[in-house]
Amino acid sequence: MSEPLQAYMDKTVQIITNDGKVILGTLKGVDTSVNVVLHGSTERVFSQDEGVEIVPLGLYIIRGDNVGIVGLVDEGVDSGIEWSEVKAQPLGSVRHEGGV
Repeated sequence: MSEPLQAYMDKTVQIITNDGKVILGTLKGVDTSVNVVLHGSTERVFSQDEGVEIVPLGLYIIRGDNVGIVGLVDEGVDSGIEWSEVKAQPLGSVRHEGGV
């Protein structure tokens, strides 16, 4: 298991994927490759013209090579946000330039 993420087990996390998706769910599993299993997950689809669309996903697996950022969600703050009123430009994909 990825040691830094172990503290987030059974808690609500938000993951931003390398292709720009914003996924929330309860962290149920993670391995050394940072493959992630989320329970009760949803995707937040952002738009500049309309409020955030919440798409239910249920049990969801994200491959480790597509995980960009994992963060713990403050559910008190998150539940107080009117997501249907939030308008924002969708995130783009991660761009890799040059060699490592």
